[in-house]
Amino acid sequence: MGDVLGMAGRNTVIYLIGSLRNPRVPRVAAYLRSHEYEVFDDWYAAGPEADDYWQAYETQRGHTYAQALQGYAAKHVYHYDLHHLQRADIVILLLPVGKSGHLEFGWALGTGKPGYICLDTYVPDRYDVMYCFATAVCHTEEDLLYALQKTENGDIYDTTVSVSETKAV
Repeated sequence: MGDVLGMAGRNTVIYLIGSLRNPRVPRVAAYLRSHEYEVFDDWYAAGPEADDYWQAYETQRGHTYAQALQGYAAKHVYHYDLHHLQRADIVILLLPVGKSGHLEFGWALGTGKPGYICLDTYVPDRYDVMYCFATAVCHTEEDLLYALQKTENGDIYDTTVSVSETKAV
């Protein structure tokens, strides 16, 4: 497959939203890179306990949650993520993910960016109808790639149906 061109003739930039504790993040990022997408997942390098260590450090200093959010560490991480969310053409929410990931996803959708949800073997305890805000909800990496290609070609399909099911129709 040739280059997937986004804005200004460059490769499409994807911000892969996920959990620091999700070991599938690097695999999904590598899969997308193998299809010529530029994928931002550098946030994953902080490690699975980064938020826990930050909380423990701020608590040890006697800071409340609100105070911790005003600290240099929190502001730096926030602006780092925001910068990369702003430069992305597309966002992908790789489940399972927590509150931060859902906030990032909602923010990106609110700016008009296409946003995809990838279950990738994750089966939610509860269904959530608000996932209909997403451009598509995909069951597998292959479904995700299919959805990306369909929407880049201007094709529209029912986002309330899995992409696997859509291909079979």
